[in-house]
Amino acid sequence: MQPIHILLLIAGYFGVLILISYFTGKDDSNETFFKASRKSPWYVVAFGMIGASLSGVTFISVPGWVEASQFSYMQVVFGYLVGYFIIAYVLMPIYYRLNVTSIYQYLEDRFGVTSYKTGAFFFLISRILGASFRLYLVAIVLQRYVFDAYEIPFAVTVTLSILLIWLYTFRGGIKTIVWTDTLQTLFMLIAVGVAIYLILTNLNMSFGEFWNSDALAEYNQIWFTDNLMAKNYFVKSFLGGLFIAVCMTGLDQDMMQKNLTCKSLGDAQKNMVSFSVVLVVVNLIFLLLGALLFMYAAQNNISVPLMDGKPKTDLLFPEIALNGGLGISLAVVFLLGLIAAAYSSADSALTSLTTSFSIDFLGIEKKPENEQKRTRKLVHIAMSVVLIIVVIIFNSLANKSVIDSLLTIAGYTYGPLLGLFAFGIFTKYKIVDKRVWIVTLTSICLTYLLANFGSYYTYVTEDVVNLAEATKLSKETFYQFGYELLPINGFLTFLGLVLIRRQ
Repeated sequence: MQPIHILLLIAGYFGVLILISYFTGKDDSNETFFKASRKSPWYVVAFGMIGASLSGVTFISVPGWVEASQFSYMQVVFGYLVGYFIIAYVLMPIYYRLNVTSIYQYLEDRFGVTSYKTGAFFFLISRILGASFRLYLVAIVLQRYVFDAYEIPFAVTVTLSILLIWLYTFRGGIKTIVWTDTLQTLFMLIAVGVAIYLILTNLNMSFGEFWNSDALAEYNQIWFTDNLMAKNYFVKSFLGGLFIAVCMTGLDQDMMQKNLTCKSLGDAQKNMVSFSVVLVVVNLIFLLLGALLFMYAAQNNISVPLMDGKPKTDLLFPEIALNGGLGISLAVVFLLGLIAAAYSSADSALTSLTTSFSIDFLGIEKKPENEQKRTRKLVHIAMSVVLIIVVIIFNSLANKSVIDSLLTIAGYTYGPLLGLFAFGIFTKYKIVDKRVWIVTLTSICLTYLLANFGSYYTYVTEDVVNLAEATKLSKETFYQFGYELLPINGFLTFLGLVLIRRQ
């Protein structure tokens, strides 16, 4: 597939999204941009959230992760399932009762202005990093297979990507996102289904034969319960997944803003429960695709693509889809799925960042009505520029699996949110509000030191060349923290809030 064909495909895809935005953005009021006038059908929101939750990270990184981690990611996914039920029946009733636009307004109602601003600040950091990671992943694929052919710099690729998102979100906001996410989820699932079908056909296997094959057995271990020290130990992964779901969905303005567009609390709960069950199945399908990719690569002598001189398993799916000899149909649906996966999370991230900054920091709802729309549009442009800058920075710094990086960073930035909301919901104490930022920063520093104690201890006490070598050696001696860093961070924040409590 030639680069010009890919460009035409991208242009056609975004043409459809802009057409959707035309019909959904006719009323570009702030009420529509922030809340979709609370008229979204719950089943449309649920289906669209699948794509937003998966994103380009899952679409590429999870299949590429199978060789190193087998199906251990399902341990995390089962934790997600429990976390989504907590969101539906603990957090959602609070948000609907308070009728909030930004979920961090709960912290102001419960504790005060400093807590409110602190929570919103951590969301902004978390979402900017998360959205940037996802955009970076897709941008490097487009750069490798399209824009390098025209000698277009990476910075231009990123800028064009953000500009296209801005074009179809700047009027309708979350109302547009609810409907474009539905289309994007559909493209993503079709791409995965077609890829599985074509690879199975090439391998002369039915799905049943594949399911029972010895080749799949080499990859499909789900449960890891023999080594508590290991990062993928079951209890650590499950609890980590639970808290990741609660924090990265239930305490995240991006994901909850879609849920808050439903007509009622009951509809929002139906949306969350149905979405969570389907998501378990979809993640299993992605892992099965990963196993098929490595089986196909081994049979056809396809090497894992190199990036900066090192094998990059994130690029195996695009390499096989575009250059693996499976035909033009897979190349087309893969690109549609990749673009859909990336932009279904990036567009809603841009909208939620605009919402949070406008509501939480600028107090847009308190401004004169004739200034509100102009303020929102300026913030929307500013957030677009911020995402461009951060993605370019990631391009120069990224050196490990994208999904692992994303979840590790989330452990530090979402932890304080978890502690603040848990303290607010499960205790009746007030706190010394002006000291909250000290507690949250201390919690992050302690979590970081705890997570890296083994590496630094080895580096100081042993004769090693650098910290990277010390980290490698420490894995044989010290406990390895995984996704449980997030609840640990939240617990430390909770303890800190206990220390500054008042009756």
